[in-house]
Amino acid sequence: MGAKLLEGRPIALKIKEALKKEIELLKQNYKKTPYFVCIHVGENPASEAYCKAQIKAAEELGILYDLRRLPKETSQEVLIKYIEDLNKDNSVSGIIIQMPLPPQIDGKMISRFIKPEKDIEGLHPENIGNLIFGKKGVVPCTPAAAMELLESTGIDLYGKEAVVVGHSEIVGKPLVLLLLNRFVTTTVCHIATGERGALPEHVARAEVLIVAVGKPNLIKGEWVREDAIVIDIGINRVGDKIVGDVEFDKAAERAGWITPVPGGVGPLTVAMLMRNVVEAFKMQMTSESKQ
Repeated sequence: MGAKLLEGRPIALKIKEALKKEIELLKQNYKKTPYFVCIHVGENPASEAYCKAQIKAAEELGILYDLRRLPKETSQEVLIKYIEDLNKDNSVSGIIIQMPLPPQIDGKMISRFIKPEKDIEGLHPENIGNLIFGKKGVVPCTPAAAMELLESTGIDLYGKEAVVVGHSEIVGKPLVLLLLNRFVTTTVCHIATGERGALPEHVARAEVLIVAVGKPNLIKGEWVREDAIVIDIGINRVGDKIVGDVEFDKAAERAGWITPVPGGVGPLTVAMLMRNVVEAFKMQMTSESKQ
């Protein structure tokens, strides 16, 4: 393997160490503790793992955390009312809706019912708008994790050719905005790119390749450009193994940097969520002090 490994855990540990110190100061200054609520509708094994990671991180950092479970039959109207009640609770700093949601609930629009200042996933239209204009604020967790990994390489991203494969609302699209805000020349590939047979040529041009599709080994190793930075956000179970969207072994022979799966973006995503909880708390405390 020629590529250097971009591991998320060491970076996450540094971020959490800094957050822990900051949280202690915030508690002293405001006599309040950051507190967020995770709403989990129904059951999903992957979601359960993420919830456990949230619980562990919150305990480590001294953040209050509450997991609210709702039955899978919960209607969209009931969920919206539940969110609105949390919006009115001044003790709650942040709200996260665990995905995926049951089919009777529109997961793409539910975030708009969370107050922007309590939206710790950064998916409310107002927060996405701030991202478009490059304003400081809460940033979607997984895209933020990908950017942290890119930063850790020490490579100047200005003007670099980046290709993002996948254009979901929670990862691909926000990630494109973050890259553009850093003046990275950015191309987005999606299902139509693949159907046209153009995916290999786009991947081959990428100095920075970020893949978030959810299809095991979608990106072939021989497509990857020499010395490219490869960020693989995909998490797929194949037999008894967890693999990414990129054919790791062959890609690692060509890339300059590459994330392992698991162990790359995943550990950093929870750290980014905790950072968002703290940012949301600070915004609310500043707002209260002005009133």
